[in-house]
Amino acid sequence: MSDFDETVISGVIGHMNGDHTDDNLLIARAFGYPEATASTMTGLTGEHGCWTVVDSAGEHELCVPWPAGRITERPQIRREVVLLYREACKRLGVEPRAEHEAPQHLPGQGDAAHPHGSEHAAHGGAHPHGGHGHGHGHGEAAHAGSNPHAAPAQEGPVAFSVEIRSGSWSDHSDSEGAGFMEGIMRGRGTREDYVALAVQHYFMYEALEESAAKFEQDARFAGFHSDDLERMAALEEDLEFLVGDDWRERIEPTPATAAYAARIREIADEGWLPGLVAHHYTRYLGDLSGGQMIARRVGKQFGFEHAGISFYDFSSLGDLAEFKGRYRAELDALGETLDQAERDRVLAEVRTAYRFNTDVFGDLARAKAAN
Repeated sequence: MSDFDETVISGVIGHMNGDHTDDNLLIARAFGYPEATASTMTGLTGEHGCWTVVDSAGEHELCVPWPAGRITERPQIRREVVLLYREACKRLGVEPRAEHEAPQHLPGQGDAAHPHGSEHAAHGGAHPHGGHGHGHGHGEAAHAGSNPHAAPAQEGPVAFSVEIRSGSWSDHSDSEGAGFMEGIMRGRGTREDYVALAVQHYFMYEALEESAAKFEQDARFAGFHSDDLERMAALEEDLEFLVGDDWRERIEPTPATAAYAARIREIADEGWLPGLVAHHYTRYLGDLSGGQMIARRVGKQFGFEHAGISFYDFSSLGDLAEFKGRYRAELDALGETLDQAERDRVLAEVRTAYRFNTDVFGDLARAKAAN
């Protein structure tokens, strides 16, 4: 029996793979695979967190014990992940981000115990399943300053991108509550599951990209959206391959997807740019993060090389980590133009987007159960 409810596990996985891909990679490089090029969280128990790691030798499973020992409460998961991240930074010689400077005081932890026995982090070695890391180099994250994603700790106002990421933790942790996406990410979903997801993406991105076009003359939006992000052509290619030539006549949105699309269009009609950015952020940064592992898993599972998974092909953007860094910088710049009430309103809209995700996955899970 699992130590945590399946909805908690899938939600944490979704959050880590959506907003903390760089942290996943640091953990993989520090705990067994120094030459890792990709790392995706795939599970957790009361004893450890687990990741699938990719390096030049192939794909590996990595399980790392929690630094403070066995955990039993949901708030402790966040604390232990932060401690793993900090220990990874220490081992690799990089500076942890300011938002993780004091993990024992993270918001939303409730009465979780303070870390004890944290020295275990330095001695409780990782347990890679499927072989040890190959090579002994430290990779590009080995030295302070060589990792573009490890920002120095700093005082002053919290950056807007950090505020959004931290403030939406609990919502993101529930955003895959139905377990539907976890099945796909773990290779347990069927081809029909994946097709059902692709169909819902079509209606989501139709609304999102139509709405984005309404702001193309707004200078504040230029740094967020580009032609290389747009997904509609790729979705049409995928659906023709996955469903057939008559795919347009055979697909429909779930009720939650229809409500999601309607909300995006409502924001665009209102002319509320920061609100559209909230939805833009939740969708595209997820595609650029955990979505990349979905593409690898689905491609391998069903033999797709391009058609069927072209939705996740963002190669025209160049280095995805660099793009995400620039995107977060744009979020920070936008946040500087907003007062706190408006920043709070944007965060609320991000949380709304995650709730729509919850509802969509719920619809898909119920439809699957009914068949």
